[in-house]
Amino acid sequence: MAEDEVVHLDISGGIATITLDSPRNRNALSRQLTSELADHLETALGDPAARAVVLTHTGTVFCAGADLKESREANIAKAEGREQAPRRAGKGLPDMINMIWESPKPVIARVNGAVRAGGLGLMSACDFVVMVEEATMAFSEVRIGVVPAVISVVCLPRFSTLKGAELMLTGDTFTAAQAAAWGFINRAVPADQLDDGVGAIVDSLKQCSPNALAETKKMARLVPTLPTDEGFRQMGELSARMFASPEAREGMTAFAEKRDPSWAIES
Repeated sequence: MAEDEVVHLDISGGIATITLDSPRNRNALSRQLTSELADHLETALGDPAARAVVLTHTGTVFCAGADLKESREANIAKAEGREQAPRRAGKGLPDMINMIWESPKPVIARVNGAVRAGGLGLMSACDFVVMVEEATMAFSEVRIGVVPAVISVVCLPRFSTLKGAELMLTGDTFTAAQAAAWGFINRAVPADQLDDGVGAIVDSLKQCSPNALAETKKMARLVPTLPTDEGFRQMGELSARMFASPEAREGMTAFAEKRDPSWAIES
């Protein structure tokens, strides 16, 4: 771990845990944090030892969105015609959010504090969100004269059209309990039950085959966009392909022999 690192990665027990650790600026999406997060995600997604990814944080804020100090400095430098410091190598925010969204491995957001603006994009790209019930959220972009454009791609599908538009237009704060009722997050839990809530999901994922998880994640996103006839056609092909796969053969054999399949990870 580098001394100046603001995002950390640990892979153990079949789970990759990525921790945002820049509480001094409320884990804002600085160039450094964005670059390091993308790098650690690539490592986690490429490591066969990791069945799933948990994205969490230190401090009282999961992510405050854009680093406004960094953005202001860049705008001033541009207006004055000064050269800016070169960007760190790495992916931009849209690429990073899409990396989580398209990840073949399930990603779980473990949220123990407030989330604002772009932080909601990181959170919404995850497959599961478990959040302490007193945490608050807001699409605060409109209140500083900008638009939640990039993050809307992953946030709006989680809301009804009316509720999503209302929250993005007003910038009003809402709670984890409200978000759970609207289906925006999976679970709002008391603070002392956060790890249990995340752990229950992790334990289930450890029992599932890697290929089946990847295909099910794609299926859940694809099927609602397909006409019925096309849906039956594509899903019929998927079903036949998966039933003929080595993991399916192992799973059915393990079931018949009353043992755990070879891919199961002990909790």
